[in-house]
Amino acid sequence: MINHNLKEKAVHKLDHNSKRALSVLSWTLAAIIVGLVVGAFATAFGLSMRYVIKTREAYPWLIFFLPVGAVIITFIYKKVLKEKDSGTNTVIAAIQSDVKLPFRLAPLIFIATLITHLVGGSAGREGAALQMGGSIGVGIGRVLRLNPTDKKTMIMCGMSAAFSALFGTPMAAAIFSMEVISVGIMHYAALVPCVISSLVARAVASYFGLGAEDYIIPLIPTFGIQNAVLISIFAVLCGFVSILFCTCLHKYEEFLATKLTNPYLKAVIGGTSVLLLTLLVGSQTYNSTGTAIIESCFTGAAIGLHFFLLKIIFTTLTLSCGYKGGEIVPTLFIGATFGAAVGPLLGLPAPLVAAVGMGALFCGVTNCPISSLLICFELFGYEPMPYFLLAVAFSYWVSGYSGLYRAQKIVYSKYKSNFINKDVQ
Repeated sequence: MINHNLKEKAVHKLDHNSKRALSVLSWTLAAIIVGLVVGAFATAFGLSMRYVIKTREAYPWLIFFLPVGAVIITFIYKKVLKEKDSGTNTVIAAIQSDVKLPFRLAPLIFIATLITHLVGGSAGREGAALQMGGSIGVGIGRVLRLNPTDKKTMIMCGMSAAFSALFGTPMAAAIFSMEVISVGIMHYAALVPCVISSLVARAVASYFGLGAEDYIIPLIPTFGIQNAVLISIFAVLCGFVSILFCTCLHKYEEFLATKLTNPYLKAVIGGTSVLLLTLLVGSQTYNSTGTAIIESCFTGAAIGLHFFLLKIIFTTLTLSCGYKGGEIVPTLFIGATFGAAVGPLLGLPAPLVAAVGMGALFCGVTNCPISSLLICFELFGYEPMPYFLLAVAFSYWVSGYSGLYRAQKIVYSKYKSNFINKDVQ
């Protein structure tokens, strides 16, 4: 009898291990498929973005089509999507609940973001990446006939793949999609699939010539008590700047929603406001992604405090009136220019503080400290690690419960070991 029970337990354990091995194999194959498909799609998007931005720079008069671009995007979404689009919030909500994430969102955000940058809207590209990746991931999940829970994992895989392909930061991309959903907890069940999808997508992007971002910090001073205090002060300021940026975006969007119920009128007024502000400034420095300005922060160019303030205004006007894109690249612009302007005032090298500002602002607006630290390592290397670590920690703490994504949940308090479960403000 005892031998029979032992034999049954052994068979049961063997059967359990076989199922687990099959599950691992299935998820590995699914993650590779997502990485290949999303990687190819995101690479096409990234190369198209590069072409569109060069075209706008070659023909500055395209800026006068800003109102037209907003109207076209509004028309496309109303006729094709036929439901309210909340950007990246839609993707986050689809993972948290049973909110539908339509596959047609991928080509829509692809086209709309290209139009935004062609006419000079001040936006990024990660919003498009996360939405494309998420919608393609859930589409592949439907093809593979996965259950609702596994489809959510596929959404995270798609987000990681697209983020990795476009930004060239596979470590941060793999963690970001798990960390951004609910602040205070991590969806570790998706770790292996997200890592695989992220690495595969990055390999696809590299193969087709979509390079990773690369910034050089010429001088990194010794990390001591004095510099630690200075960076902590700067990180606290970054936390307040992140609150300012998120508040401007949300409050202006709410204002337009109550005052302008006609989406086409909102598009015309919004596009015209961005155009008039561009003409008032007298240059297109703050239009589109602004990656050239970010790069100049590491080459000793003179950067004033007005740079980050104007970028906040430009991005707020752009994303509140119907244009598509994202907030992360503008966030990096704001962090880099704020750091390059404040660094010399603190007696620290501008390139170092620009890098710290990028990581601190990213953390402040996304509430993702681990992803923020990883993206700093991948963009700038490990040598300035103490500066990044301290800045990310303080920015996460000071930014409070504000954030870019209102669908994001704050599950645990940032200040006490308490379960709170509240929406981002």
